[in-house]
Amino acid sequence: MIESTRTYETLESIDALEPPPSSVLGTPGSDFAERERARRQKRIQLLDEVAETRASSDRRHAYYHRELSALVSSLITPGSRVLEVGCGLGDLLAAVAPENSLGIDASPRSIELARQRYPKLKFKAVDVESDPLPAERFDAIILSDAIGLLDDIQTALERLRPLLAPRGRLIITYYNFLWEPALKAAERLGIKTKWPEQNWLSMADIESLLGLAGYEVFRRGTDVLLPLEVPGISNFTNRVAAKLPGAREASLIDYFVARPVPQTEVQPLPSVSVICPTRNEKGNIREAILRTPVMGPRTELIFVDGNSTDGTLEEIEAAMQDYRGPLTLRLVRQGDGKGKGDAVRKGFAAAQNDVLMILDSDLTVPPEDLPKFYRALIRGKGDFINGVRLVYPMEGQAMRFLNQIGNKFFSVALSWVLEQPIKDSLCGTKVLYKKDYDVVANNRSFFGDFDPFGDFDLLFGAARQNLRIIDLPVRYRARTYGETKISRFRHGWLLLKMTAFGFRKLQMRL
Repeated sequence: MIESTRTYETLESIDALEPPPSSVLGTPGSDFAERERARRQKRIQLLDEVAETRASSDRRHAYYHRELSALVSSLITPGSRVLEVGCGLGDLLAAVAPENSLGIDASPRSIELARQRYPKLKFKAVDVESDPLPAERFDAIILSDAIGLLDDIQTALERLRPLLAPRGRLIITYYNFLWEPALKAAERLGIKTKWPEQNWLSMADIESLLGLAGYEVFRRGTDVLLPLEVPGISNFTNRVAAKLPGAREASLIDYFVARPVPQTEVQPLPSVSVICPTRNEKGNIREAILRTPVMGPRTELIFVDGNSTDGTLEEIEAAMQDYRGPLTLRLVRQGDGKGKGDAVRKGFAAAQNDVLMILDSDLTVPPEDLPKFYRALIRGKGDFINGVRLVYPMEGQAMRFLNQIGNKFFSVALSWVLEQPIKDSLCGTKVLYKKDYDVVANNRSFFGDFDPFGDFDLLFGAARQNLRIIDLPVRYRARTYGETKISRFRHGWLLLKMTAFGFRKLQMRL
């Protein structure tokens, strides 16, 4: 028997939709949840190992840390009550807020060492993504060089939002992604602390994540062009040269100051239809049902089967018969139609609820991420929420190298054609209101039936109707059952032709 217990029921306000502490660990009882727990435990063990050598490494880079402390101090009002997330050994917190402050870190060993170094300060071992957070309010929350180690940055930022005082500020510093090759080389040579795999984010990525999490960035900048102390040169370089155009963009540190903003509330909360196209995905059906949460007052999960030959259809029927959970389960047979695009259109046509979502049946985008798309849509972040797989590092061989190159090329090309930033045009997870999709569908004759995948059809249609397209980063997982349906070269050529077609229709108006 299949039972699903994670729900997002009808609530009095959207604030109640903030992710629960366990949301980043997967649905209880699923294979995915077990893999996530093991992976996160391994990450904490690696952070504990880093803690043992971090003090000596930081001493070698004392000049950089002094410059970082000076920067953060300049962004904090003296006497503020401060929370530092990812505090490590506590050096930055001790420098910028030696009183009335708290440092938290996912590494218990780091917290143990921090308490030894600064016995008058408060430190707690807390994983900001999954553990209960302090029941306190702070004037400033600092994440310094910390977001690169988070599994789910948006969830962490959303969870921190209630901890800010009414006029509190969130301060983020992180490495400029242009420095990634140099910093990785320094790690290999033993010059820099060797960290677990990090997220390398552009300033635009970070600002977008802050917006999705309910913050407004009102100050951003760069600092520290030369992170080494060279007498007579470093101070001039970092105080003067680093502020000039060109050099400014090459500085090592990006920083942001943001404030929480009120979230638009929608009443009543809309219902959801999740469309899951399937073709030879028998091993993923029950996991998809178990892990798909209920969002809003009701959620239906619609499988659209494309004539599977591995028993997928029979597995869907058996799972529907066994199911006793809160979802409404439905099955649509694709029949003579071919391709994912046709399956999505048939699923959307059958949908009975207010919000339409696509969930790929390979589950490489976790169903647990769908509430983030829901919150972004109903809070008015955009009219069309587009999943992005190219921000976070990918799990294992989730996407082959040539596929990554192709996706990045098409993201640039589509951003140019659509005149809106699209970082990943081919992520299967896309979300919009049914009323907006109906307008897109009713005007499909402008483009015609040109897209067997459905991604470009939806993106072009959304752009044609002037819907605001917003990217939402997801962590792309490795497939655990079945094989990819993508042919890199044949489908890549088809995508190139569709991009040219979109340029002709949207830009040249021919």
